[in-house]
Amino acid sequence: MKKSPELHKFRTSSQRKEKSHVQYGDAGNSTNRHNLKSHSTLKFIKSATKKVSAIFTIIFLGKRKATSKLAVSDAGRYNYLAREGSSESNYKSFSKFKSFNSFVSSSTSSGQLGTGNFSIEDIYKATEKFSLENKIGEGGFGTVYKGRLEDGCLVAVKRTKKNMQGKHMSEFKNEILTLSKIEHLNLVRLYGYLEHADEQIIIVEYVGNGNLREHLDGIQGNVLEIAERLDIAIDISHAVTYLHMYTDHPIIHRDIKTSNILITEKLRAKVADFGFARLSAEDPGATHISTLVKGTAGYLDPEYVMTFQLTEKSDVYSFGVLLVEMMTGRHPIEPKRPLSERITIRWAMKMLKEGDAILAMDPNLQRSTAANMAVEKVLKLAYQCLAPLRQSRPSMKTCAEVLWGIRKDFREIAISQSSASHHSANFPEKDARKSRRISFEIEDADNYKFISA
Repeated sequence: MKKSPELHKFRTSSQRKEKSHVQYGDAGNSTNRHNLKSHSTLKFIKSATKKVSAIFTIIFLGKRKATSKLAVSDAGRYNYLAREGSSESNYKSFSKFKSFNSFVSSSTSSGQLGTGNFSIEDIYKATEKFSLENKIGEGGFGTVYKGRLEDGCLVAVKRTKKNMQGKHMSEFKNEILTLSKIEHLNLVRLYGYLEHADEQIIIVEYVGNGNLREHLDGIQGNVLEIAERLDIAIDISHAVTYLHMYTDHPIIHRDIKTSNILITEKLRAKVADFGFARLSAEDPGATHISTLVKGTAGYLDPEYVMTFQLTEKSDVYSFGVLLVEMMTGRHPIEPKRPLSERITIRWAMKMLKEGDAILAMDPNLQRSTAANMAVEKVLKLAYQCLAPLRQSRPSMKTCAEVLWGIRKDFREIAISQSSASHHSANFPEKDARKSRRISFEIEDADNYKFISA
């Protein structure tokens, strides 16, 4: 009869223990030798335990390897896709790029970029050789094209300008390194990148419904109503809160603005463009980072501009400007308006202080008790975000919580208004007799004769 491996291991272990015990009882052996033997026995037991655990892990969990802290499980990715209504081909693409995430993760530790996970032929094929028909945007960084991968997944391909030098090259690398560290429903997802000859290309998630600024200007889609604007503001606050608090190392975006907020088909927001992003100070006791000023005019934190000291509260200031934009519909700087209205945040805050927040409200928004209340409360939050001193500004987490409360109040008032208007439509309070006639489609009751039985 064949002995089982477990029984053999047990007996061997017991024999070793007995032998060790006998040697320990030998007066000729030193205490040091006993300690060495005991340590060897413990080491053997630990090793055996690890092997058994590994076998059970393979049996029950399959050969799944953790690629990095960045990579999430397939189930998590699938849930994300299900919420967004993405296709199965997108899910396959995410699985395909898991190895890329691991590769970039290892690259970020050294600060060097490898070759990426796409070939130039893949990019040419996806964008039809950068066809003008696939061009969807352009900026200081370069041009953005719409692309379709072999599995049908839509992507946005950011192609840098030829012979890009200095700061733009650093922005290219910075965006890759930052995007490789993050994963959140309200942040654009990095699929891959490519450096080939004089080509520098980033492949990211495609969001095809324009940006927030285009929606506010009426260039893209229908007018965003206040409920939709509140949803978008909350999405942005969640994304930036994640960057500040829930990444392995806090990230400061440095360029929060409406043109960097992409809008999905379901009118939800995704924060994009991480070229200016910066990791916060590694020292927990540090209050700021000293760095050159980067950002967009109209959104820059004045304290950061004056002191060159960057903190998470600089993003909070930019978010305050964005909230004012969303409520007023105006750009941060309006050069064609009267002098007193050219700086939108100054004008809007003046209206708020004077109790005329309704006058600052975007004329495209429908007026109602609920909408008026929401606009005023959002502007009050913006006022706190725009405080001159960073210590006086709320955190992004607090902003998200306040916005949640505003949306809750808005919905409750809107529902009560709706039920009240429904009630008044069926049972008008004014002129009850006339109302009764209209309700029963009777134009002139005197013309009707009732015949008794």
